Amino acid sequence: MSLGGLMIMMIVAGMIFLALRGSRALNRGQQPQQLGAGPVRYGETPLGDAARASLDADITRFGDELRDLDLDVVGLELSEEARANYSEALDAYENAKQAMNQARYESDATAIAHILEEGRYAMACVKSRAQGQPVPERRPPCFFDPAHGPSTRNVTWAPPGGAPREVPACALDAARVTSGADPHIRMVQQGYQAVPYWQDQGHAAYARGYYEPYGLDPVVQGLAKGALLFGGFSLLMGLLDD
Repeated sequence: MSLGGLMIMMIVAGMIFLALRGSRALNRGQQPQQLGAGPVRYGETPLGDAARASLDADITRFGDELRDLDLDVVGLELSEEARANYSEALDAYENAKQAMNQARYESDATAIAHILEEGRYAMACVKSRAQGQPVPERRPPCFFDPAHGPSTRNVTWAPPGGAPREVPACALDAARVTSGADPHIRMVQQGYQAVPYWQDQGHAAYARGYYEPYGLDPVVQGLAKGALLFGGFSLLMGLLDD
């Protein structure tokens, strides 16, 4: 056999080997990876557009509030603890932005929401320390919109057609509910209509990132155990799985 013929046979054999290898990979349920797409996490649910939009909005709002905080404390003598909290809040903002750029799965949404929750508490600590007040109690985020930041107290509230339950609320929403007004609820797009975020299953991982650290909180446990009473609220049920 000529040298040219031998080389052709080697090339063909190599192509057959690669084809068989790819076939075996597909038979094992594997998918070919796209270059630059990052590692594929098999079995994980892709991050939906609605939850992605909510996270983007939360990050933008957090950044705006950090800029406002900078104006509020300019000229004030911050303690070492306040500066440390300020640094934590800034780090949370940067980390959330970087994580959002790579977010592809619902588990990413949970991680990003948790970063934002910690950053918002750090920001609340800066505000309190700058005013010479004790740091706030570590509490779950406002139920009506986690982007409102840490709750200040619990209020009794019932959604339309649902049973009354105790929920954590920020100062402004607590005042609204107490006075008989409607709280400012986070509305998200579900198909062709806007619904409260807790009615959209695509926001389950988003909600879990904010509330999972408070799974032992009696109010959060009450929300999870009585989820069906809310007529669609089921996003926190996973907190009790463990």
